[in-house]
Amino acid sequence: MLCPSLLLSVAAFAGATAAQGAPTYANLAVPTGTPIPGNYTGALRPQVHYSPPVGFMNDPNGMFYLNGVFHLYYQYNPTGLTAGNQHWGHATSVDGYTWENQAIALFPPAERVYVFSGSAVVDVNNTSGFFPDQDNGIVAIFTLAHYNEDGSDGPQTQAIAYSHDEGYTFRYYDQNPVINSTSSQFRDPKVIRYGDSWAMVVAYSQEFALGIFTSPDLKEWTWASNFTHHGLLGAQYECPNLVKMPVRDQDGVTVDEKYVLTLSVQPGAPLGGSTTQYFMGNFNGTHFSTLDAATRLTDFAKDNYAAQFFYGMEGNAVSLGWASNWQYTQQVPTGNLEGWRSAMTLPRVNYLTKAPRIGWTMVDEIYDPKPILGESLKTETMGNGRVTVDYSEVESNALYIEANVTGINVAKLTSFSTVNLTFKSPASDESLRSGFYFGGDSPFFVDRGLLRGFDNIFFTDKFSVADVYYDSLTPKTASWRMQAVIDRSMYEVFLDGGRHAATVLFYPTHPLTRVDVAAQDLPEGAQVSVAVWSLKSTWAGMANQQGTVLGNVTGTSGHATAAKKRIIYEGGFSA
Repeated sequence: MLCPSLLLSVAAFAGATAAQGAPTYANLAVPTGTPIPGNYTGALRPQVHYSPPVGFMNDPNGMFYLNGVFHLYYQYNPTGLTAGNQHWGHATSVDGYTWENQAIALFPPAERVYVFSGSAVVDVNNTSGFFPDQDNGIVAIFTLAHYNEDGSDGPQTQAIAYSHDEGYTFRYYDQNPVINSTSSQFRDPKVIRYGDSWAMVVAYSQEFALGIFTSPDLKEWTWASNFTHHGLLGAQYECPNLVKMPVRDQDGVTVDEKYVLTLSVQPGAPLGGSTTQYFMGNFNGTHFSTLDAATRLTDFAKDNYAAQFFYGMEGNAVSLGWASNWQYTQQVPTGNLEGWRSAMTLPRVNYLTKAPRIGWTMVDEIYDPKPILGESLKTETMGNGRVTVDYSEVESNALYIEANVTGINVAKLTSFSTVNLTFKSPASDESLRSGFYFGGDSPFFVDRGLLRGFDNIFFTDKFSVADVYYDSLTPKTASWRMQAVIDRSMYEVFLDGGRHAATVLFYPTHPLTRVDVAAQDLPEGAQVSVAVWSLKSTWAGMANQQGTVLGNVTGTSGHATAAKKRIIYEGGFSA
């Protein structure tokens, strides 16, 4: 029952102590039973990325997909602009982009006890016993972080709560914790279904280990194994995820299935601060083994952390990450200027494949953007040359761009053969630059150093990755593709269908309103196809005449399925 290799005094059992959630601690500054309103019109506020109505957000939590609805929960401080006072915020979407704010889903169960990261599952077979008449009951599994009166760290324990209305309201289990602990560094459980059992990965953060536990009913957990000292250690492990995903060949055909274990480190990333690494391998329900000894990162820039996969997706996995970095997230200017901090990445489709030269990789492909595509602003095919688009009249100030380069004679490339994207503000002469050099080590770069809206020593400005786009043994003509989304203060790029991806925050003093796509020194016969679309604001249609988005306040509209919304907790507290 006890983990023999870690002296953490972790007891794994059901009904171990008195309920941690009875009654719920009520912070009168935080509304219950109704979404928090927010204004999404700010010049830095993303229009197709999720961000909280007000306050501070970090890790995605408890993500699942059920009956056509994506549920996103997230670490949320509704009363401040920095981390702390953690609740689980909640939003829903039917297309992965258009999010509707819901009421806060999980509140602190007691004073000085906060709801840290975790996951959620659909208990179809009622293994927990919470849902005798349902096949759509939701169980959330999360860390309760206890703090002492002097503010020092207390124990972190694993707890559960359950929902009878598909995740809109939750009731704490009256015999929490389901895994007890005396450690202050034991957190972020991710639970999946494996065969007829449940499996959990949870971080012993400063022991550089992941514990794997099993359970028949989500209440009683048994330690099974540890995954220790793998990859980048940084200063601590956080936010593990375990997911099964397809293996696809070069034609996109599914040929196998493997498991992927993601593991975030903070601090200690190669670029500074926080990052997420992943390992591909096999899982037998109790042990995870890697396919190789390589450590791979999900992004080549600095602003994607603690990504989580939606439970309940068929086929490809789908993930969403926190678009920030702990080095500067609590100082970025959106807080002082607009009253919110942090956003999520775009949703990403994930599967495994083998890329030229580099071998195994997890693809981060942009989730189908059709629901947010607006007007086609430019479609053009050229050789060497330049395409310029003025998007100052685009209400969302957001674009989707594709650049496809075909007929590349790789034998005639030079070190100056390049395709560049430059976004510019004519008002302030600021610019965000990115581009790809086809010769040599074929680097792709992003440069945010020519923007002046945020000054922080850790807000490093240049990123690059070697994007090997052809195999040296193949014929000497090749192709290359890039997709990009710019969204007021966020830039995401996806190279060659997502073999490499990056999320980059940027803060101009004036909006960027012009984009240049320029091709230079490409060999004769190469063609560059450029397509630029405006993006529709996912928030504008929800705002009232004052520009405020109220969220789902009717209890029946939007994505909510329960007839009446109310927050209910053990101990009789309700609102």
